[in-house]
Amino acid sequence: VRLVQSGGGSVQSGGSLRLSCSASLGASRIQAMGWFRHSPEKGREFVAAVLWIGGDPNYADSVKGRFTISRDRAESTMYLQMDNLKPDDTAVYYCAAAQRGRDYRSGRYELEYHYWGQGTQVTVSA
Repeated sequence: VRLVQSGGGSVQSGGSLRLSCSASLGASRIQAMGWFRHSPEKGREFVAAVLWIGGDPNYADSVKGRFTISRDRAESTMYLQMDNLKPDDTAVYYCAAAQRGRDYRSGRYELEYHYWGQGTQVTVSA
């Protein structure tokens, strides 16, 4: 499975951005997808996850109510809509996919994922 990210950029506090993650070369093997972010201050942290077949998404407390994860199975694409962005959201964001048939619990841990996107920078200024 190959994951290609798009979106991101710079925005002022309170603004919005949308990230996309397109899966190819074996998208039918996906069990779930998620978003993580990495910053020098906090390291890599979980943001959100969703099962490929649907169901309630899982969010980090820090983004709950502001970020929305979704996926379009027909397009093999996952999205992260980020609203009311804060400077603390500044990070490199990574999408990830968990392979079908492998162990998957909550989607909150990096080890649950087997494929990663290239990362995209999100910068929020005060």
